[in-house]
Amino acid sequence: MNKIRVRVANWQKDIADLRRIREAVFINEQQVPPELEWDSDDADAVHFLAYEGDYAIGTARLLLDGHIGRVSVLKDWRGLKVGDALMNAAVSEAEKRGLKQQMLSAQVHASAFYERLGFNIVSEEFLEAGIPHVDMVRDS
Repeated sequence: MNKIRVRVANWQKDIADLRRIREAVFINEQQVPPELEWDSDDADAVHFLAYEGDYAIGTARLLLDGHIGRVSVLKDWRGLKVGDALMNAAVSEAEKRGLKQQMLSAQVHASAFYERLGFNIVSEEFLEAGIPHVDMVRDS
């Protein structure tokens, strides 16, 4: 296994990898309707791609207001700290941009992962795309 690396992606140039990963995780695995997965925020967001070697295996995005989302790792690479690497990159980029607070809507089953990274639950549970979520916040 190669070392996992994360880089800032370009929405136009890297769209094939970004779409392949998000479609596999959200649309195929979790049955999120495509019209809910793709939105106008993608064009302005800072996107991240995680790689093992030359193969893209995970993605995340940072919106200009500090919201982190679309964190996704292909099934075969889960449990290998790919999500940690993506989140660390997104938080680091947010801080570099002066965004002192990072926010996200976490699937409830993943909330402990985000808590380990310094996020705190700030909402009651709610459904998004039919999946239980909570809002979470991290202050730098």
